[in-house]
Amino acid sequence: MKGKKLLALLLAVLMLATVFVFAGCSNTKKEDTSDAQQTEETGDAESGEEAAAGEDTSLADVQAKGEIILGLDDSFPPMGFRNDDNEIVGFDIDLAKAVADKLGVTLCVQPISWDAKEMELNSGNIDMIWNGMSYSEERDEAMNLSEPYLNNDMVFVVANGSPIASLEDIKGKTVAVQNGSTAQDILEASDLAADITVVGFKDNMTALLDMEAQGCDAVFMDKVVANYTISANGKDYQVLEEGLSPEVYVIGFRKGDQALRDAVQQALHELKEDGTVAEISTQWFGSDVTIIE
Repeated sequence: MKGKKLLALLLAVLMLATVFVFAGCSNTKKEDTSDAQQTEETGDAESGEEAAAGEDTSLADVQAKGEIILGLDDSFPPMGFRNDDNEIVGFDIDLAKAVADKLGVTLCVQPISWDAKEMELNSGNIDMIWNGMSYSEERDEAMNLSEPYLNNDMVFVVANGSPIASLEDIKGKTVAVQNGSTAQDILEASDLAADITVVGFKDNMTALLDMEAQGCDAVFMDKVVANYTISANGKDYQVLEEGLSPEVYVIGFRKGDQALRDAVQQALHELKEDGTVAEISTQWFGSDVTIIE
């Protein structure tokens, strides 16, 4: 009997020891898993930091695919617009083609909604925005901008014979602008804003047509575009002498694409030096009106 009790006692001790052993392994395994997870998370964090601080391959990527994609509003003469054959032409297009040749790639032109230009750029659908885009602090924060290449003014355009002859006459009137443009930002932030009705359109040409149909009283837009539209198309418009804000045109790239931005900028400098810029500008404006150095 005593032997059986002793045997039972030994078995109980053995089972208890076994429980402690497996409990210890379980705890050890859990601790090991936690350490591994922590190591993995640390590695992921380091990998993310490395990616964020990774090499800028923007120029190499463009050269590897053999093309550079330019996003534009295709109704913005003379910078970029469709001719009678529905081809996209313009000063910016010719200049961008010359730059693309310098980079050894083909220029591809992609019409976009101007209101969604930053989204198109950041999503990778285009490589740059080059279409008479005015500089603004907001755009400078959102994009990597080139040096200015052309001066511009924001002006009011009215139909010939309109009673509007000054900024004072604009008060109480309806003024059209392009959605997503700096013209819209400037007008809505001006002292005139409280005394006028501002209406937005997808592009300047549509806004001008609305003015012709007497849907609005004036269009606030780029002087470069207004003057070209009047001279090239024989439009019966008048540009008021008083404007609101002088501006400059720049090219927009993604924030991290410094290599591509610098290569395009360098190409522009070289094209200025060899006379190509002057030749292209003279074709569109009658003289070299660029401010590229």
